[in-house]
Amino acid sequence: MDEAFINTLRSIVANATPLIIASTGETINERAGVINLSLDGSLALAAMSGFVLALTTNSILIGLIAAMLTGAVVAWIIAFANITLRQDQVAVGFVLTILCADLARFLGQDYTRIAGPQITRLPIPFLADIPIVGPILFQQNLMVYLSYLLVFVTWFWLFRTRPGMVQRAIGERPEAAFARGVRVNRQRYLYTLAGGALVGLAGAAYSLNVKPGLSNPPSMQGDGWIALAIVIFAGWHPFRVLLGAYLFAILRAISSDIQTNGLIIFGQPIEFNFVLLNGLPWILMLVTLLLVSRGRSRLLLLLPRPIAQRLSNLLRSDPPSALGTRFEER
Repeated sequence: MDEAFINTLRSIVANATPLIIASTGETINERAGVINLSLDGSLALAAMSGFVLALTTNSILIGLIAAMLTGAVVAWIIAFANITLRQDQVAVGFVLTILCADLARFLGQDYTRIAGPQITRLPIPFLADIPIVGPILFQQNLMVYLSYLLVFVTWFWLFRTRPGMVQRAIGERPEAAFARGVRVNRQRYLYTLAGGALVGLAGAAYSLNVKPGLSNPPSMQGDGWIALAIVIFAGWHPFRVLLGAYLFAILRAISSDIQTNGLIIFGQPIEFNFVLLNGLPWILMLVTLLLVSRGRSRLLLLLPRPIAQRLSNLLRSDPPSALGTRFEER
């Protein structure tokens, strides 16, 4: 296989990693019934704190820890506002995404366009030598390998363990879980913090690996909304999160390639508005969300019935029943 094509696929896998980590973190807290709408700002703030701490201490580990703590603190604010103060978690999350983005720009303004430490590539012995698959999947860095592990562990936790079943219960039927002795709000705090920490780790994956350094505006601006969309596309399932993140990374790679080399169809160059091209991944993501929404059946009526039925089952994406609702323990 062409070496350039393999390098492109390897880049797609690497670029999808922050989206996988952030979307998995959001899946964890949404499965517990809490929406963290601050993702876009939280990613920027965590990327800033992770890069600045890694730069000043010359330690990538400290940078990663700082980014995770940043994401966890932002998520804790949402949980505290909703569970303890009984405020609307969607409204609080929306305010936080704007506040965090502005804080990232203000606090990181002295560190923009400065070279700093980066997470280096670490090929896995033997696996990296497998033809085609090895260079694409196993000649990566630790953050990429962590994303593989994270998806599997999250799936196993949610669907193969008793604590995972309880987590899904507090996102679906918190009253029933509480009647069985589960401290619903305590667990919602824990899962929201865990999910927020992963969002913070995703922020560090940008500034310390995928898009090293800081820029103004943040280079990952908008990716928090994409991560939220991927969670919906994935039906709150970790393996479909992986698929959604890779699909979006592929769309971005295609868009970037067209901007660099132009659009050629059947050997003929085609004039294309690059402004519209930048919006292509967002448009396709919107279409995908429409297909997985409750109203998908109307769109699928345009297709033959057997195909429409199979697609409807495949694209089924119903949120946890208690998602975004507040539960009062009595």
